[in-house]
Amino acid sequence: MRFYDRQQELSELNKLMGQTKGGSRMAVLTGRRRVGKTLLSLEFVKDRKHLYLFVAKKSEALLCEEYITEIKRLFPDVPVIGEVRFFRDVFGLLLQIARQEPFTVIIDEFQEFYNINPSVYSEIQKLWDLNKAKARLNVICVGSVYSLMHKIFEGSKEPLFNRADRMFMIKPFSIKTMAGILRDYKIKDPAILFDYYLFTGGSPKYIDLLVENNAFTFEKILNFVVDANSPLLDEGKNLLIEEFGKEYGTYFSILELISVGKTGRSEIQSILESDVGGYLDRLERDYAVIEKYKPVNAKPNSKAQKYRITDNFLSFWFRFIYRNRSAVETGNFDYIRDIIRRDYSTYAGWVLEQFYRVLFAETGQYNRIGSYWEKDHQNEIDLVAMNDMKKELLIAEVKMNKARVDLGRLKEKAKALVASYPKYKVQWQSLGLEDVGNLIQD
Repeated sequence: MRFYDRQQELSELNKLMGQTKGGSRMAVLTGRRRVGKTLLSLEFVKDRKHLYLFVAKKSEALLCEEYITEIKRLFPDVPVIGEVRFFRDVFGLLLQIARQEPFTVIIDEFQEFYNINPSVYSEIQKLWDLNKAKARLNVICVGSVYSLMHKIFEGSKEPLFNRADRMFMIKPFSIKTMAGILRDYKIKDPAILFDYYLFTGGSPKYIDLLVENNAFTFEKILNFVVDANSPLLDEGKNLLIEEFGKEYGTYFSILELISVGKTGRSEIQSILESDVGGYLDRLERDYAVIEKYKPVNAKPNSKAQKYRITDNFLSFWFRFIYRNRSAVETGNFDYIRDIIRRDYSTYAGWVLEQFYRVLFAETGQYNRIGSYWEKDHQNEIDLVAMNDMKKELLIAEVKMNKARVDLGRLKEKAKALVASYPKYKVQWQSLGLEDVGNLIQD
């Protein structure tokens, strides 16, 4: 699959590169694994002089040996005296070279130095502060462990605090970008676009896997994802265990409950029979795996809130793969596929609501978009979008089967909401998959 999107990030990286005329610059690319951080960094440097250094899980001395080989390949005239065993000497050499000519160095999986030699970060800080103004080095630090990368660069007590000139949180592809990818493969069916959104969450890696395996129907997607040889069966564990550490079991239990619709803190605590407030806070603040949401008109201090998993793939994985891990262990994949087919309509209904909230956000026409409910989850409404400047209020019901939408019932549920905005022009809509094309512009 060719390179897609990321024009804004490439533009900002270009600006930083231009600023190296006045001294070295440092950018940080972070985000969950599989969102295309490495691919983005390599796309940026494809026509530029650059070094790509990967921080593998091995000794510092072996890493340095590998890095020196790469430096000699790119700069054959640079003398390297003696054996280099410490990254501080590698980084110092890069800064010395950059005094003579500008170039870019990508340091991928930058957070791994925590496991190899944590003092690397303070050593980089010292060298950076002493040499930044005199060198023209463009450093791009790429990291996949969200919590560690933010600690390294945003923790006020960390040596690299405030050293990054820009931090980029790389997110999955937008729905519009996914639609463009599918069009390139001659797929224009909105149902397939929705299936890709549900199964991949917009992750470039997962999309690439599906298109390379010609998975352009629901059954082909299902058979690829749920298969003995699928690269996605253990993906949830691969993505999160390193983040969560030894307490991953508790975190996984919470995420499994959220994935099946237990979205309130009291519900989760009742089932797990323990206080999960701290875990929920860390899942949201430190790991960015969940987010809380409130009724669209809720006041900032309102306690009416629910939680959802931010990544669609992880939500699917916890709902169907992790929840049925016994069947995975015994290789009973037919059973898991049958469970997914049985529950798909209900599960997809929840995802379709979020799908439309994202689509409405991508139009740029509204400043507030969300759902609505009243006390004890009464009068729930799938989609509410507001333009407070134009005083416009859109209220919609979202269904996989649009024919089941009852606009009369919707208006009844929305009486209190509409009454709160007496000067707003109200628009009512019923939305199904057939309406997707109206919100996606070519």
